[in-house]
This record gives sequence, structure tokens and C-alpha cells, in this order.
Amino acid sequence: MTKTNLLLLSGLFSALTGICSWINIPLFFTPVPINLALIGPYMAGSLLGPRYGLLSQIIYIMTGALGIPVFAGFSGGLGVLAGPTGGFIIGYAVCAFICGLGANGKVSTARRPAKIAGSAAFMFIGLSACYSFGLMWYMIVTGASLWSGLAACVLPFLPGDGLKIAVAAVMSQQVAKAVSL
Repeated sequence: MTKTNLLLLSGLFSALTGICSWINIPLFFTPVPINLALIGPYMAGSLLGPRYGLLSQIIYIMTGALGIPVFAGFSGGLGVLAGPTGGFIIGYAVCAFICGLGANGKVSTARRPAKIAGSAAFMFIGLSACYSFGLMWYMIVTGASLWSGLAACVLPFLPGDGLKIAVAAVMSQQVAKAVSL
């Protein structure tokens, strides 16, 4: 794949992350909404590799930082990044990079079930990094303790994020097969 194609796909995966972040359900007990935004970093990293997966999420973050409403709830601006959910948004870039490491390794030459399991494993590691950035930033901004931060920002989201990983791992393999990535 040419560099031009990879740059174009980086922009498209940035847009995918924005569209997925608009699909959200606000929760009364936390400023972190349930949304589909992590599908973007999972797919970008898995299909584009670490470098261009990371680039796609940097484009997404910069677009939102400029005030374009690509974040959850049709929001944008530096205030969102400085707010309680900003660490999660920054974590998307790290997540995409980690997912991309799995795409470039031995996992990609394995049989289909092993490819899906390998992709899912790297997505889980990427999710853990995203949670780490998000939780640390949430605790700094709100003054919350570790346990209250976990209760508000991590534990309620684990089942849904596990489902997103399962869907993204299968989808990324199907897309890669369909378009010969």
C-alpha cells in the first residue's frame, strides 16, 4: 500500500472515531459516556499498523482540539481535552499504536482464529493503556481517589468494552481480507 493510501486511510479512521464517538449514552454517575469511539483506534491500529494507526488518532485529537465537534456529545475544543474525559481521548492514540503492534507481528501470519485472538489481545492491552491514561487524568482533574475513579471510569465499562473488542477483532480481520491489507 502506498504512503498516500495510508495517509488517506488515516484520515478516514479519524473520521470513523469521530462518528463512533457521537453514538453515546451519558451516564448519571460519571462524566464518561458509553460510546463506540474505541472502535476507531482498534480498527485503525489493526488495519494500518502502529504508525498510521497512531496518526489517525492524532488527527482525531487535533481536529477536536481545534473546536470541531468530533468528541462525545458533539463537543470539541481544548476544554474537553482538559476536562475529566481528556485522558481517555489522548489514550485513543496510545491504544491505536498498541493495536498496530499486533498487526505487524507474527499474529498476522497465523490462521484466522489465531489472528482474531491475537488482535483481541493487542486491543485489550491498548484498552488497558487507554484506561490508564483516562483514569490518571480523571483523578487529577476531579481529585477522585483510585477506587472512586475505578468505580466511575473503568468498572462499569468493562463488559461493553469487551464486546467492542470482540466485534473489532472480527471486523478488522474481515476488512483486511476483503481489501487485501
